[in-house]
Amino acid sequence: MNYSLFFLILLLAAGLGGFRRIDPAPGFHTIQTKNGADLKGFFAYSPDRLPFVSAHRGGPRKGFPENCLTTFENTLRQVHAMLEIDPHYTKDSAIVLMHDATLDRTSTGRGKVSDYTLKELKSLKLKDTDGNTTPYTMPTLDEALEWAKGKTILVLDMKDVPMEARVRKIEEHHAEASAIVMAYTNEDAIKCYRLNKNILMEVMLGTLEKVREFDKTGVPWQNVVVFVSHTLGKEPELFREIHKRGAMCMVGSSRNYDRQYTKGEIKTAGELTKGYLGIIESGADIIEADLAIEAGMALKPLQNVSSSSKASYFK
Repeated sequence: MNYSLFFLILLLAAGLGGFRRIDPAPGFHTIQTKNGADLKGFFAYSPDRLPFVSAHRGGPRKGFPENCLTTFENTLRQVHAMLEIDPHYTKDSAIVLMHDATLDRTSTGRGKVSDYTLKELKSLKLKDTDGNTTPYTMPTLDEALEWAKGKTILVLDMKDVPMEARVRKIEEHHAEASAIVMAYTNEDAIKCYRLNKNILMEVMLGTLEKVREFDKTGVPWQNVVVFVSHTLGKEPELFREIHKRGAMCMVGSSRNYDRQYTKGEIKTAGELTKGYLGIIESGADIIEADLAIEAGMALKPLQNVSSSSKASYFK
C-alpha cells in the first residue's frame, strides 16, 4: 500500500469536515445511543462503519490514573471512545473500579481491595501511570454508570464480579444504552442473554472454530461485539466471517504498538499512527488501546464521513 498517498487522503479528509456536533456534554466527544435496541444498531457491522477506540482502563496516562472518572473525561475531551473498566468488590459488598485485586500499584493503599470497606477505600488517592499520587479517588461502579449516560459506552470487565451482578447493576441504573459486559465464555454469553436480551456483550472469538461454536449458542450476533485478538496478523477470513454475521471486530494494541511506543521501539508518532491504521486496514473496526488518545487521534480522519450510517451516533 502507498502510505504516503493514504496519509495525504486522510489529511485532506480531516480538513474537509467532521461530525455534526450536537453536544449534550460540552467539550466531550460523545457516543449517543438511546436504548438497548439503538446500541445494537450502533454495534451492527456495516461497510461504512466509522472506526473508533475502546480506551483500556479508561485511557490512563501521566496525571490521570486508570479507572478514574477524571481520566475518562480527559479521554473524551480529545477523542471518541468507549471505555473499558474493571470492577472489584469491597469488604462491605460495594463495587469499585480497580484493575488489580490489590491496591499497591495504582493507589496509596496496601493489600487487597476486598479487605477494605468502601469508606476506607474512598479515603485513598489514586496513582497515575508513572506511580505519582494524584488528588483523585476511587469511583464506584454506580458512579461510573451514572456518569457515562449521554457521554459514552462502558465495557464492564469481570474481575471478581460475576455476570449476574454486572447485569443487575446495569438494570438498576437503566444503563442498557451506555454499558456492555465482557463475556469470556459462551456459557457467560448465554447467561447474559437469558438474564436480559437488551444488554450487549464483548465476546472473545479469536478463531474461525470459536466463531462457529458461538453460532450454536443461540445468542444473536446483534447482541455482541467481538474481541478478536491482541495478536496482529489474524487471517482476513476471520474478520470477514464475523462481519458477515453482522458484528464488529475489535483488536488490541496494548501488547504490540502501544508497548513498543512506550518502550521507545517505535520512534515517532507517525510510525505509531501508521500501525493503528494498519490494524483497521487488516479488518478491525475498533482498537482497544492503552494509548487511547493517540489511537483515537490516528483514527479521526477516518471518522470524517458525514454520509456514514454511523455518523449520527458520534456527537
